[in-house]
Amino acid sequence: MDSSSLRGLLDEYAELEKQLADPSVHADQGRARKLGRRYAELTPVVRAIGELDGVRDDLAAAREMAEDPAFAAEAEELAERVPVLEARLTELLLPRDPYDGSDVVMEIKSGEGGEESALFAGDLLRMYLRYAERHGWKAEVLDSVDSDLGGFKDATVSIKSKGADADGVWARLKFEGGVHRVQRVPATESQGRIHTSAAGVLIYPEPEEVEVEIDPNDLRIDVFRSSGPGGQSVNTTDSAVRITHLPTGIVVSCQNEKSQIQNRARALQVLQARLQASAEEEAAAKASDARRSQVRTVDRSERVRTYNFPENRISDHRVNYKAYNLDQVLDGDLDGVLDALRSADRDERLSAHSG
Repeated sequence: MDSSSLRGLLDEYAELEKQLADPSVHADQGRARKLGRRYAELTPVVRAIGELDGVRDDLAAAREMAEDPAFAAEAEELAERVPVLEARLTELLLPRDPYDGSDVVMEIKSGEGGEESALFAGDLLRMYLRYAERHGWKAEVLDSVDSDLGGFKDATVSIKSKGADADGVWARLKFEGGVHRVQRVPATESQGRIHTSAAGVLIYPEPEEVEVEIDPNDLRIDVFRSSGPGGQSVNTTDSAVRITHLPTGIVVSCQNEKSQIQNRARALQVLQARLQASAEEEAAAKASDARRSQVRTVDRSERVRTYNFPENRISDHRVNYKAYNLDQVLDGDLDGVLDALRSADRDERLSAHSG
């Protein structure tokens, strides 16, 4: 990036700092959060620019006095730091995923394997809920369909960060979309044989503002009573809501809010997130953008990860990641595999930039 572009970023940063210091800005929480995220995104860039400028100035001064052996040694040391800092700045200036600061909606669906798949879907749901708890995020199950043995046929969960960080929930969890496979002896297996089953994970950035217009005429809205395990009614009023988007066939339901109005509003938010993700997939396909790192363009039938219980092993097939701490991963310790995925994505973006 040329010096004028860097100056533009510094000017933008100074303007953001000024706006965030204005109490009136914080009267609009949505705007304040958006400005705060951009400020957090630019902060490491501004610091890197300042550090690089400082080292370059010190290097120039040291070279002017290089007749002195002490300054000559300092100049040599500073000269070695410059390319390291330049590489760091280049990495920070790579185009970012515009949704990295976003909250998410996640759907977990049982697949092949019947009750065992539903039990595994329940394990995945608990894993993500515990991961969210570790990070201080707010996780809320919006809708779920229980299985007979205590698993889940289907669950929809909203995960929100509480701050205005540049890297939000999407930045950490966006690579989770796909088919997750489990290998273990099922609770339903009397012979002790290892079975393989799978569950699917779909994940969408949750838009903070309306970006997808939904025509009310395209919706069919049904209300029903909330149900618990085994289909047991847990609500005496028709407060649960199911929305069908007729043009696409997408169906969203929400039953965990207290009123029909709240469930309807929440279901519309989830529908909006799904329609946005679908629109972006279509646009990316038309542009022939098949970058593996962008989860929204990946074929969701792709098997992304295997959880092997007999060996306590977790394997992510996209980045050849393997670790033998499956018990800890299922307890929410996901950072190892997520860091490997983020690192691979960063390396791919650096390679594309240098190419």
